[in-house]
Amino acid sequence: MDYKILSEIKIPEDVKSLDFDQLDALAEEVRHKLIDTVSRNGGHLASNLGAVELTVAMHRVFDSPKDQIVFDVGHQCYTHKLLTGRYDRFDTLRTKGGISGFCRPNESEHDIFYSGHSGVSVSAGLGLAMANTLKHSDHYVVSVIGDGSFTGGMVYEALNNGGRSKAKLIIVLNDNKMSISENVGALAKYLAVIRSKPEYYSFKAHTESALNRFPGGDKLASTLFKLKTELKNKLYSSSTFFEDLGFRYMGPIDGHNIAHLCDAFEAAKTVNGPVLLHVITVKGKGYDYAEKNPSVYHGISKFDIDTGEAISNSVSFSDMFGECLCEHAAFDESICAVTAAMGLGTGLKHFSELFPRRFFDVGIAEEHAVTFASGLARNGMKPIYAVYSTFLQRCYDQIVHDVSLQKQKLIFAIDRAGFVGEDGETHHGLFDVAFLGTVPDIKIYSPCCFRSLKADLNTALYSDEYAVAVRYPRGGQKDNVAKLRYHVIEYARYGDEEAETLFVTYGRLTSEAIDAVDELAEKGIPAQLLSLNQIKPLSQEITDIILPRKNVLFFEEGQRSGGIAERLGCRLLEAGFSGRYIITAVEDRFVEQAGVQDLLTSYGLDKSSMVKKVTEICDDRKNKT
Repeated sequence: MDYKILSEIKIPEDVKSLDFDQLDALAEEVRHKLIDTVSRNGGHLASNLGAVELTVAMHRVFDSPKDQIVFDVGHQCYTHKLLTGRYDRFDTLRTKGGISGFCRPNESEHDIFYSGHSGVSVSAGLGLAMANTLKHSDHYVVSVIGDGSFTGGMVYEALNNGGRSKAKLIIVLNDNKMSISENVGALAKYLAVIRSKPEYYSFKAHTESALNRFPGGDKLASTLFKLKTELKNKLYSSSTFFEDLGFRYMGPIDGHNIAHLCDAFEAAKTVNGPVLLHVITVKGKGYDYAEKNPSVYHGISKFDIDTGEAISNSVSFSDMFGECLCEHAAFDESICAVTAAMGLGTGLKHFSELFPRRFFDVGIAEEHAVTFASGLARNGMKPIYAVYSTFLQRCYDQIVHDVSLQKQKLIFAIDRAGFVGEDGETHHGLFDVAFLGTVPDIKIYSPCCFRSLKADLNTALYSDEYAVAVRYPRGGQKDNVAKLRYHVIEYARYGDEEAETLFVTYGRLTSEAIDAVDELAEKGIPAQLLSLNQIKPLSQEITDIILPRKNVLFFEEGQRSGGIAERLGCRLLEAGFSGRYIITAVEDRFVEQAGVQDLLTSYGLDKSSMVKKVTEICDDRKNKT
């Protein structure tokens, strides 16, 4: 497609010079660009397609970055990126060294807040707006949040706090699925448009001012206001809720009509206080496959535009987890599956269809999910909470207080453990091992293959006494893991039993270490691999296996600080280990976006890096002798 208008948008100011026909044409060009780029790079498609006109209108009315736009989650910010000087780099979306799939302040002054987790935009926006108030700034803050995020409690905490303020905060509720209010018939739609126009608020203000000049006018104005409010509340059932909190409710507005959106934003700017603008959009708008299956195209890998089919369809750990859970649930009616708006991503789609009464999607409410599941466990059920590692970070207190302290039997199925690739800093699962390791009585498994995953789930369900975490990476297994020898569930071994050099690792890195052992054997350097399957607690056998070795190299796809490598190192020190112990892990930093294999190489966790470290040790020893 020839992007005649889009290619000329260098800064948001360029949007303001376009008439509404040109703005509609711009929206169509943006939509084509989104579909084309995501089909090649993967990313969040449906949510971005639904927010095209909304974003165009915001940049038409507001002056970014002086007026600050905060996107909740940020998976709908692609149009924002295109309109803020990143069109020329948009083809690098989600690639190594390219632009992020989420808002990132170090990428552009127009990206106000890091995004990636839901429910934060209202709190952050309120803080920004209150800072403006304290500094006597006249600039606006716009928080764009989807209806899905309204299932999380943090949003209501922020609304409760923000409604009492006089901050210039405009919350845009992008409602693309869950109906918060029902607009009743043509009259309601007409009045919604009228109420969104700035002339409405100007007329309202002048009328109230005029009435207040006359004796008894204030009472008449109050009576008129009450009558108007009662009529409005008949038509907009949810407006009462928001206005009771202190927000001026406006809408619902057609989120694909740029002219109406611009009118609504101009009207919102005239309100002296916080505003909630309710916008109705269609998720996946403009791409038939995404409109029909918005959940599938919410976050998608590379796909064929003409057919809508994903290019890669290999079996993943998520798929295998879901299949295994269904097998157990068919014979055990106490098994329940809990997730927080991640049913599809965590492999629970089939479970939800087969066992709907035992499937609980609590919405984007990760903390609630943990305590809810603990309640299920307390009354005799076997709950499995399926969650991405990055979102489990929100649940630390609930895990400590509501699960471990209560000694409840709850299984955490932790998906996307380790590097996740192109989603970048906000989505890597690099912290769960470190923070779960501090929780008493919890057991942690980190399988490297489907066989281990099945065994771990079976053990967790029917042998382990208290809370259990089973963590596994995004994607599938590699064929070489079939070489491992398991005699116990805690660990597996591969390579030369008498070797002085020992690799220790777990999870996905096991396959890299297997290849490293094989390559070293070809070079005449014997080595062995100790692949940990149960990483907490570590058995005494593991210490006994390591103590006689001269060179122990621990590779960990996670944070070094508080990781398993450090814990094992402390144990070895106490046991009198006299060999060389080398840890390779992610040091004290956040990890950028790139393909998983690129990240493994960058952080010295791939096969070649493992081989290189061992050969350097051997060369160093030769030089000293």
